[in-house]
Amino acid sequence: MSTVWIGIVVMIAGCFALKYAGLSVPERLLDHPLTMRAAELIPVALLGALIAVQVIADGDTLRIDARLLGLTVAAVLLVLRVPFLPMVVTAALVAALARQI
Repeated sequence: MSTVWIGIVVMIAGCFALKYAGLSVPERLLDHPLTMRAAELIPVALLGALIAVQVIADGDTLRIDARLLGLTVAAVLLVLRVPFLPMVVTAALVAALARQI
């Protein structure tokens, strides 16, 4: 049996065990306020981390360029409660203009 197939079998077993462990969590733990609050905040934190990595990182180096300016404009427009589509278009335009300069 090749190493690839061993890896596939191990991943299948690991995924099954993880799924089974999630289904085995007691209901009282899932209904706890701290668990519910964490479940609400984790996706926001992960999305923020992904955005930060995509905007600032370039391989192993940090880059401050037009992407960061576009993200800043989007954040300001978000605070001002601008609708999503105009916010994205404006941030993209600002980033594009910054790249041209």
